[in-house]
Amino acid sequence: MTRDKRPASFWFLALFFAAFVAFLYGPMLVIVVLSFQGPEGGLTFPIRGFSLHWFRQLAEGLGVVDIGAALKRSLGLGLAVMALTVVLSVLAGLAFRKRLKGGHALFFVVVASLIMPSIIVSLGIGLEFRLLDTGLKWAFEALGMTAQQETFTTTLGLYSSALGAHLTWTLPFGLLIMFAIFNRFNPSYEEAARDLGATPWQGFRHVVLPLIAPSVVGVGMFGFTLSWDEIARTSQAIGDVNTLPLELQGLTTTVTTPAIYALGTVTTFVSLVVMALALALAHFFRRRQAKGRPA
Repeated sequence: MTRDKRPASFWFLALFFAAFVAFLYGPMLVIVVLSFQGPEGGLTFPIRGFSLHWFRQLAEGLGVVDIGAALKRSLGLGLAVMALTVVLSVLAGLAFRKRLKGGHALFFVVVASLIMPSIIVSLGIGLEFRLLDTGLKWAFEALGMTAQQETFTTTLGLYSSALGAHLTWTLPFGLLIMFAIFNRFNPSYEEAARDLGATPWQGFRHVVLPLIAPSVVGVGMFGFTLSWDEIARTSQAIGDVNTLPLELQGLTTTVTTPAIYALGTVTTFVSLVVMALALALAHFFRRRQAKGRPA
C-alpha cells in the first residue's frame, strides 16, 4: 500500500493552524508558568525558581484589594446569571416553537444586544438605574418617608443592575442555542406522550427535558463563563463594589509582581473547572439518552 503525498497546501494550512493555536493559548500558558516563580520572580522570562509563593501572597491579599470578597461576588453573580440564562432561554425556546405575533421583531430586539458596544450597554444601564435612584428619592420626599430617604443610597448593585447587564450578554447566546435545538426537535415524541395520557408538565419533564439536557448544560456553561470574565458591561453598572475581573483589571496598573499572574491562573482554573463539569454533565446526559433511560 502506498500513502498519498501531502500537497503543499496541507502543510501551509497545518502551519497556519499551529500558529493560531500558539497565538490563542500561548499567553495563557506563559501566565501560568510565570505564576509559579520563586520569591525573586519577575514579570518576564527567564523564571527565577519554582514555588507557590505568589499564590500564598495572593491569599494574604494584594494591598487594599480583598481578592476573596471579589471572588465570592463573581461566583455568586456567575451562578445567578447561569440559572436565569438557563431558565429564560428554555422558556423562550418553548414559546418560540409556536407562532407568536411580533415574534420576529422580539427575536431581533434580543439578539441586537450582541452587536451593541458593551461599554454603551453598561453606560445605558447605569444611567437607567441612576434615574431610578432620583425617582425613588423624589418619591420618598413626596411621601414624607424621611427615614427611607436618609438611609437610601442607590439601586445599583451586584444582583440588580450588574445582573441585568450580564443577562444582556448571556441571554442572546442561550436563546440562539435553544432555537437551534428546538428547530431540530421532533414533536412526535411529545405527541406520543400526550397520547399515553401525559400532562404538559409530564411531557416536558420526562420527554423534552431529557432530550435537550446536554444543550441546557451548554447554555449554563455559556451563562457562567461569559459572566465570569465580563468587564465592559459590568464597569458602569455594578455600583460601589467590583467583581474579580474588574479588580484584576485595576491591579494590572498597580501590581508589578507575579502575584497578578497567580490571580490570572486562579481565574483560568475556575473557568476550566466549570467547562469540565459542563462537558461531563453533557456526556452523562448523552449516555443516558443512548441507553433509553429517563433522566
